[in-house]
Formats: sequence, C-alpha cells, structure tokens
Amino acid sequence: MNLDLFSHLLWGFVGTVVLTAILAGSQGLGMTRMNIPYLLGTIFTPDRDRAKLVGLVIHFVNGWIFALLYIAAFHAWGTASWWLGAGMGLVHATFVLTVGMPLLPALHPRMANEQYGPTVVRQLEPPGFLAMHYGVRTPISVVLAHVAFGAILGAFYVHV
Repeated sequence: MNLDLFSHLLWGFVGTVVLTAILAGSQGLGMTRMNIPYLLGTIFTPDRDRAKLVGLVIHFVNGWIFALLYIAAFHAWGTASWWLGAGMGLVHATFVLTVGMPLLPALHPRMANEQYGPTVVRQLEPPGFLAMHYGVRTPISVVLAHVAFGAILGAFYVHV
C-alpha cells in the first residue's frame, strides 16, 4: 500500500470518527435530535436497530469518499493545511445543510415530506432547511463536525 492510499484511509477514518463523535456528542447533549447513521441506515432497512449499524458502515464509507474529494483538491492545489481543510469543511457543511438535508425526503423511502406530512410508511421527520427540524442548534454541530473533519485531513494528510 503506497503512502497516499494509507494516508487517505487513515486520516479519512480518523476525520470521520471525530465528525461522528461531535455529531453524537451534540445529540447526547441535546443540541440536536439528528442521528446521521440512523437516517442513512433507514434508507436501506425499516429495522431500527439494524439501521443504526448499516448506517454507521455507510457513514464511514461516505467519510472515505469525501476524504478522497478533499485530498484530490489538496493535490490540485499542491498544498494541504489545517485551515484549508477547515475551509473545505465549512463549504461541505454549508452544502449539506442548505441542499443535502432539504433533498433527503426525496431520496429517503421512510421520510415524510414537508408538504404532505407523515404516512404509514413515511414516518421519519424531514430535516428541513439547515436541518433545523432536528433542533435550532443542529447547524452549529454540523458545521463544527465538518470543519473538524476538514482540518484533520488538511493537517495530517501526507502525500509524496
């Protein structure tokens, strides 16, 4: 395994662990009701317990995919730093909150739509703009988590 691939896998994993811990911690502290692994998992299974595990695996794979995109940008720019990664994390979080979360009901087979409300099958609450249906402080935790993810990749990713 060459250094680039090892570094990508390692720091993508570490960044995702930190991002996940920040989001889980903010949920535990009552800042948000959002649980990304659960939301991802329920796309694939209606079993709530299994959804948490399936979603966690998907979340970590997504972390590696996004780490690859960050790293591609670092290579294109010819440099990497914590502040550059943090800036990318801020852009990433802004996209997630303003575009990704409001689109989630269109992709999620078990999530209610804001216009039509819940049904027997679609019982999960939609996140809404900035995911604020999950708590008014949700955007804060999402931004902090993504900035930390980017800062970790920018600070520690090593390429030859």
